[in-house]
Amino acid sequence: MGESACPLCGGTGWKIVERDELSGAERCPCQFAGRAQRLEEKARIPELYRGASFENFKLPDTNPVARTGLANVMLTVRSFVREYPNDKRPGLLLIGEPGTGKTHLAVAALRKLIERGFEGYFFDYQTLLERIRAGYDEASHSSAREAYNFALETDLLLLDDLGAHRVTDWVEDTVTAIITHRCNQRKALIATTNLFDPDAESPADSGPGKLYSRTTLAERIGARARSRLFEMCRVVRMPLVEDFRVRQSARF
Repeated sequence: MGESACPLCGGTGWKIVERDELSGAERCPCQFAGRAQRLEEKARIPELYRGASFENFKLPDTNPVARTGLANVMLTVRSFVREYPNDKRPGLLLIGEPGTGKTHLAVAALRKLIERGFEGYFFDYQTLLERIRAGYDEASHSSAREAYNFALETDLLLLDDLGAHRVTDWVEDTVTAIITHRCNQRKALIATTNLFDPDAESPADSGPGKLYSRTTLAERIGARARSRLFEMCRVVRMPLVEDFRVRQSARF
């Protein structure tokens, strides 16, 4: 007996979708059977975040203001995933203090898009730079030499802890080249950073001692890269909440 046709696409491989009152077609999930799992295995997602999803993102129970703020952030990230690919704003930048859930939400977005069949890679910012630098050594493994090309060409690049590296001309030039290329080619970049940026500051940030760092994003990655980043990304400021890691450890 022949295999029955997919009920979503009738065997065509495409399904009709509605967005912003417009009809379009996108690949049916049946075309990606097994592909999503293979892509996620290649995506270099750290073990700690392998299961990160929107469904298991924990909102604080004891702070209603923070709970509302984080819920709104999650809706924004979900919207980014829903609207992808978006040529006008193909990137997402999450700015906030450590332990506010930036990496969890960024990985949740990456995993959802991989589930839809897009190729993506997770790179810790410092590790990526170290691998790119190692790639200049003729004795290095091919995987190190390929890191720079992955950062340029993959459908989705997740850069975690952007700016967490001492500033050198080489670092600034390398980061600028990656961000500029992805901006010009309208390739998605999802980034997280603990660094301060005045254009992402909220009124609640003005009190003394509330910001993790007054080192600015521009100081760490350069003004050109920062400008391109804001041009291509939907910028999201995480609300001020108690460090999630500290909150979790206090329960034991």
